[in-house]
Amino acid sequence: MKKVLIISYYWPPAGGSGVQRPLKFVKYLRDFGWEPIVFTANNGEYPELDKTLEADLPEGLEIIRRDITEPYDLFRFFTGKKNTEKIDPNFFSKKKPGLLNKIAIFIRSNFFIPDAKMWWIKPSRKFLDQYLSNHKIDAIISTGPPHSLHLIAKHIKECHNIPWIADFRDPWTNIDYFKDLTLLPFAKNKHHKLERLTLQSADKVTCVAPTWAKELEIIGGRPVNVIYNGFDTSDFDNKETTTLNEKFTITHTGMYSKVRDHEIFWQALRQLVDEDTKFATHLELHFFGKTDPAALESA
Repeated sequence: MKKVLIISYYWPPAGGSGVQRPLKFVKYLRDFGWEPIVFTANNGEYPELDKTLEADLPEGLEIIRRDITEPYDLFRFFTGKKNTEKIDPNFFSKKKPGLLNKIAIFIRSNFFIPDAKMWWIKPSRKFLDQYLSNHKIDAIISTGPPHSLHLIAKHIKECHNIPWIADFRDPWTNIDYFKDLTLLPFAKNKHHKLERLTLQSADKVTCVAPTWAKELEIIGGRPVNVIYNGFDTSDFDNKETTTLNEKFTITHTGMYSKVRDHEIFWQALRQLVDEDTKFATHLELHFFGKTDPAALESA
């Protein structure tokens, strides 16, 4: 059976949307003749934890966990946040940030490129160089964000001549919060350069949606393959049959950030609620995932 090295920052006990895709890849790769080996962070900064996901890990799976240094303790100290408070580096609130937060975002934007995991690139390259001198690997898959992981994989491909798939769960410079990074020209140029190098260096590039594929194809000048996000039927085995909610229910799953908050949508609901008391009593809104407090205030 061929072996594939999966480089993923998000891994159980991490929860949330970032872990699902690489976890399900690993769960089923053996069915296609590939033995996965996971390279991940030992002490990552995860917005959510979900130990139930560990039930999906294949028996006998090799997981390599390496310590990572991240700047979030410094960020908490600088901004007066508690040590236990989770920091989501990709989440910019609609609320007007204070001066310290503005300075912190400026530093993160211009001195941590491509992201706050950049300090993990060098030690990971060094460790994997040594690991690969004693272990045969037939392919690499890096999944981002964080896009620092693609730079680790790029080094491995070039130094060890191993085929590499770069998987984009989200875009890089086209992601919705990119414009909220207070980037100086040199930093913006560096992001675009690293993104283009990644897209042009990988043997294959995959992403989750056709629109994103077209955007990445324009940047990299080469085809991008779409592997859709889906669902695992085994997650629903032996579950009791549920009945439909009798209320008019609108559900959002995943991260609901400031740029995904649609004021016109809330205005339309407001108008319907005002015009129809029956509709008002039967309306329910469900948010599953990281939700910007300002968006809830808008609702």
